[in-house]
Amino acid sequence: MVKINVNGKVHSVEAEADTPLLWVIREQLGMTGTKYGCGVAQCGACSIHLNGQVTRSCSYPIGALKPTDKIVTIEALAANRSHAVQQAWAALDVPQCGYCQSGQIMAAAALLKSNPNPSDKDIDDAMTNICRCGTYQRIRAAVHMAADLAKKGRPVAGTADSPTADQV
Repeated sequence: MVKINVNGKVHSVEAEADTPLLWVIREQLGMTGTKYGCGVAQCGACSIHLNGQVTRSCSYPIGALKPTDKIVTIEALAANRSHAVQQAWAALDVPQCGYCQSGQIMAAAALLKSNPNPSDKDIDDAMTNICRCGTYQRIRAAVHMAADLAKKGRPVAGTADSPTADQV
């Protein structure tokens, strides 16, 4: 039995040490917003925040977690979609198929938390997730819009109804 802190709640799970965190999140905890894309940490569809850092959960073994680790999934970014990144994504109609978008949003939220005013190069360097539909220009525009929204008071680290990476 392993105890893990996901979205501010401690869960007890049964899993082999080499089980990818993604499968625990999806199959045991029932949080299906985090997607399986490639299984080798290349595409980023499985991106979550681990202690505030973007982490590809498909290749992160549950046995590597420490009891103090804090995991945040797309479900806790802002349940009411008030996060600046979620607002920008919707306003600019970023997704086409949408499959990669939870990972893209998690990567963008982490970027803006560490760099609230990113340049195009900063965005390109940080946003390494793959979008099969090729919406990279809209993703970049949405990150810029989210940065502007954050300057106007929209949250970039969570909302009152959902924990932030700092709170969980």
